[in-house]
Formats: sequence, structure tokens, C-alpha cells
Amino acid sequence: MVKVKTFASPLKIFQAKNELEELDRMVNQFLENNKISRVISVSDACTTDDQGASIGVIRVVAYEP
Repeated sequence: MVKVKTFASPLKIFQAKNELEELDRMVNQFLENNKISRVISVSDACTTDDQGASIGVIRVVAYEP
């Protein structure tokens, strides 16, 4: 059975690299803690404010337990 987990992180100006690394750590920790045997796909999408500036990122992981 395929399952999907969504992770989100805000992006602050000049700190995006650190925030993306933290998002990577969060996802990797989830995969390790839940003993995920197979990742099917990983997808990132940026969220924007009303002026089009990126303000966050959403990562969706599809996996099989």
C-alpha cells in the first residue's frame, strides 16, 4: 500500500539553505524512525505570498512501509 506524508517549512530571507537542510533532516528522520523500506517519489513545491515571493516549501513523500 502506498502512503503519502507531507512536510512543510517556512523560508526566511537569507536562511533558505539552512531551512532546506532542516527539511531534509526532518524527512530523513521520518523515514528512519518508521523503517520505510521504499520511497516511490519526493516532490517539492514552493508557496508564495500575494506578490509572488517564495515564503515556504512543501515536500511530499510517497512511500511503502
